[in-house]
Amino acid sequence: MLKKIWNFIKAIPFYSAKLGKWTVEKFKQWFTTRYKVTVSFNSIYGDSDDRVFITRKVLIQKEKHLKFRDDDGKIIEYRSSGVLNYIIEEYDG
Repeated sequence: MLKKIWNFIKAIPFYSAKLGKWTVEKFKQWFTTRYKVTVSFNSIYGDSDDRVFITRKVLIQKEKHLKFRDDDGKIIEYRSSGVLNYIIEEYDG
């Protein structure tokens, strides 16, 4: 019985840290704008070659260069010698 109580007491900091991290992430989601980025490798959207990403911040947005950080924290970069086809819209998910 005493061992069960001790194990419960030891687990409290772990669960409180996990709850704190979850609360901070939810708070960030409520107050930051997220974007849906659709990148197409040809001029027709809706094909099988389209890639869709959810992002919080677009780092570089130019005619031939697109760089952004996705929700997982990875930096994704697309460059093209011609015109790069992409759509950036607000995401309400």
